[in-house]
Amino acid sequence: MTVRRNLIEQDAEDFKPPVFKQGTSARNRLENWLRRFLDLQAGSAWRDLRRILATVQGRLLDIGCGAQVYRSLVPANVVYRGIDTCDAKARFGYCVPDTHYFEGDDWGVEDASFDTAMCTEVLEHVADPATFLARACRSLKPGGLLVLTVPFAARWHYIPFDYWRYTPSSLNLLLQAAGFDEVRVLARGNPLTVACYKVMALQLGLLFGGTGLAKRILGIVLLPVLGGLACIANLSLAADWGDDCLGYTVTARRALS
Repeated sequence: MTVRRNLIEQDAEDFKPPVFKQGTSARNRLENWLRRFLDLQAGSAWRDLRRILATVQGRLLDIGCGAQVYRSLVPANVVYRGIDTCDAKARFGYCVPDTHYFEGDDWGVEDASFDTAMCTEVLEHVADPATFLARACRSLKPGGLLVLTVPFAARWHYIPFDYWRYTPSSLNLLLQAAGFDEVRVLARGNPLTVACYKVMALQLGLLFGGTGLAKRILGIVLLPVLGGLACIANLSLAADWGDDCLGYTVTARRALS
């Protein structure tokens, strides 16, 4: 009889994708493009944020900014500020200049001081999302815009610091309780995207996980399949259907009163 693992005892994942690279060199741009092409969570978020961020103005707060990879999508006339938790390097591998690293609940941000707050693929790592979203709301001016992305059909990652998966219903409840209105939740991808993503994750695990030489060779043999699935998955992002998806892109505004 197979002995099943007690996952509470697991403190790391078998396969961890490389972190995004900060910088504008041709090599960094190519590596980040390839990461987004194969990492559908990141690639689908990039597509949505490129459209949304093109219209922002004033001052923007990037909460949990990581490598600040979405900073390049922010218009040049917008004042950008990136903040992250002081344990970002230990937990997630990010330590980036021009980032304010805070401890606890003191973000070092004045209330009602930003026009836009952005938080990408962070909320699943926040132990107390209600308090976190209330703090994000306070940082915005009345009527200010929150741009949020979260995963849904995603593996357990950055173990053990991955706590939640959110539905549109739970996002709406949390955001309204935090002081937001005009909540809009958009799916990133559809059941076809998710199916491709799951098979791709299996293949990438063969290539880069601690799986042994034979499995790595199998992963190399299946590289054409990986490339084909990536093409299908990226094309499928244009279709909005079904009740399963990679994740959600959310916008909401701080209530005026």
